[in-house]
Amino acid sequence: MDLQRWRDHPAVKRALAELTDARPVLETAIAVQQVPAPTFDEAARGALVLSRFQSFGLSDTGSDELGNVYGRRPGRSRRPALLIAAHLDTVFPRDTDLRVRYEGDRVYGPGLGDNSTGVAGMLHLAQIMQHHNLPNEGDIWFVGNVGEEGLGDLRGIRATVTRLRDRLGTVIALEGCDFGTLHHQAIGVRRYRIEATAPGGHSWGNFGTPSAIHVLLRLGARIAELSVPRSPRTTFNVGMIEGGTSVNTIAERASMLLDMRSVSAATLAELVAQVDRLVATAAAEHPDVQVRVQTVGDRPSGMIARDHPLVQMAVAAYQSVGATVSYQQSSTDANIPLSLGIPAVCVGLTDGGNAHRHDEYIQPANLGRGLQALLLLALAASA
Repeated sequence: MDLQRWRDHPAVKRALAELTDARPVLETAIAVQQVPAPTFDEAARGALVLSRFQSFGLSDTGSDELGNVYGRRPGRSRRPALLIAAHLDTVFPRDTDLRVRYEGDRVYGPGLGDNSTGVAGMLHLAQIMQHHNLPNEGDIWFVGNVGEEGLGDLRGIRATVTRLRDRLGTVIALEGCDFGTLHHQAIGVRRYRIEATAPGGHSWGNFGTPSAIHVLLRLGARIAELSVPRSPRTTFNVGMIEGGTSVNTIAERASMLLDMRSVSAATLAELVAQVDRLVATAAAEHPDVQVRVQTVGDRPSGMIARDHPLVQMAVAAYQSVGATVSYQQSSTDANIPLSLGIPAVCVGLTDGGNAHRHDEYIQPANLGRGLQALLLLALAASA
């Protein structure tokens, strides 16, 4: 994909030169990171992003009932629109210590890479396109969306795509890290909350009475023994178990959260069916115990091929700034448009590590190049 015509455009040249200095983007990323935004509680961060959209002079700024925030840069033609989305939420509770520290070439802070840097990249892309009046043919919608992490179950991007679908042609989802990595194949994910309710009682006086915890422990052990294929890659994980009242109480209630994933929809369906059978067996073995399953996550799969024009645009954009391009299967906001047949990729803006940990960090050295690649990709995808 030849991007030279964009590089030769005088206004684009000026914008690319401005992006060589990534310090303003890092400052914005830290400003975003300092606003707590746990999943289901993103309103304050959304308000910050919306105020920035408005200050740039974007059109149709506003929010929806979920808390997604929108801004539109009008195009010069009626071509299908490009959506550029960055999720607002983090995995960290509201009371998390968000202090940032600098060590060598790293900047540490919970949620800084995932996804404050992605949000900052979206904001600076919108700002620079407005400031230099860059030539996008179709409309570009900039959206800070809620609910990407955990039990948010991609609810924000679902609502966004539903709202814009009749005018939407392409989607670019932004993450702060994974510079040069292209996500164009979406992993399907099914998440269960499995709950058990039992008679319970005193650990001595009622010994032998069924325990909700014991029932779930046996069920979890059977799930752990399941065999899944290496190809297509398929995984499962019991991520949380909770319940009970005290050490000497036979538990009346207990629950566990189970995550199941596969790049193949059919293989994921078979894994889900195996778990369903194990749950039914557990319920039949303990008639005095109720075992219930609630689906708390359902992320659909989808993909576009490596030779798809959008993937090739992304490859060309990142290679043009010196990045080594790699490909990854993942679960991101791109799952939703891909599952609906809308071309989408998820791209990262710089390097980093320890995502979802309190010692999460980014390495800003490639942030300017990441923004340059994003600018070129956005111009090509909206042409």
